[in-house]
Amino acid sequence: MPAHIHRPRPPLADFVDCFWLWEGYTAPAPRERALPSGTLDIIINLREDCLRIFDHDDPASFERFPGIMISGAHAGYFIIDTAPRASVMGVHFRPGGAFPFLGVPAGDLEGRHAALDALWGASAARLRERLVEARGALERFSLLEDFLQAKATLPLRRHDAVTLALRAFEDPTLESVAEVNARTGLSPKRLIALFHDEVGLGPKAFWRVRRFQAALRRVERGRGERDSRLRPVGGAAVAAELGYSDQAHFNREFRAFTGLGPRAYLALEVERPNHVPLHG
Repeated sequence: MPAHIHRPRPPLADFVDCFWLWEGYTAPAPRERALPSGTLDIIINLREDCLRIFDHDDPASFERFPGIMISGAHAGYFIIDTAPRASVMGVHFRPGGAFPFLGVPAGDLEGRHAALDALWGASAARLRERLVEARGALERFSLLEDFLQAKATLPLRRHDAVTLALRAFEDPTLESVAEVNARTGLSPKRLIALFHDEVGLGPKAFWRVRRFQAALRRVERGRGERDSRLRPVGGAAVAAELGYSDQAHFNREFRAFTGLGPRAYLALEVERPNHVPLHG
């Protein structure tokens, strides 16, 4: 079952990539690795007032959150619960897009999950109640969009240097963070502080995650280029295309972010981007 997707209108469109909703969805496994994207997300469970994040090393152990929470920018994967016939919706922010709505620097949430009422007080629970009671995807998306618009800190804009840096980190020819410093005209210390506050990760960690995301998209495109015998995905070509030092470097980075090598990832035939099912 595909997700319902809603793209917000301006000015939110520059900060929010999409609102999404899965209704009655049953995942292929009871847990999944959620892969890092360099962005923040709001997640809302519409079936029960609970969300669970599992421990990396102890699959039986988990941290329990209320049914509306925020996931900070991560530099590694984390493990989520995938209840059968789930009804879950959320906000997927653009890189550097969440900070005007948080009330705290995005960097305060780096690598963390937090109950949204810790940031928004009782209004977070009231928002979830209204979304549960709403009829249909369109009404839910409209409620969420209006709520975020009211929460925004004005003027709704990024620092110019952060905008330049974000654009630079999507450039496959970029060779170093020092080059980004030169483009923005900021000192390394100033760029790190500003970028961390607005984006939620430091520049080096963000660049590493975004390069991985580009590699993941390239590997996914390669899915249609291989036959049923699972031929190699062309790791050397991907490594060269995206600036990895060699294929071994690319494979190490891919495994660090997914828990799998590229061929093993392809063999899983993952149905949701950035979610790796865990069957064990």
